[in-house]
Amino acid sequence: MSIKETFSYPIDERWNTAELTDAINFFAIVEKAYQEGVKREKFVESYRKFQVVVPNKSEEKRLFREFLSNSGMEPFLAVKQLKDLNIKKIKVIENEKYR
Repeated sequence: MSIKETFSYPIDERWNTAELTDAINFFAIVEKAYQEGVKREKFVESYRKFQVVVPNKSEEKRLFREFLSNSGMEPFLAVKQLKDLNIKKIKVIENEKYR
């Protein structure tokens, strides 16, 4: 799947302004991880805030799928890089999961 030029972030109308901001910031960080990369600490901070907004793993997966469908970018590919503590910059290469 190729990255789309214009797309929308998945949101939940039940989120308050702070939650909406945290979720949008997380998806923006994922987008940046695809474009140029992002420091691990910044990504971790954003992902933790997102997990407070979306503590349910199945809901997280649903939002990740929606973001993938909307944008062509897969948040899981960035998140899984957190398992490797040696990675200092989160950078997703397009079509990475097929390598």
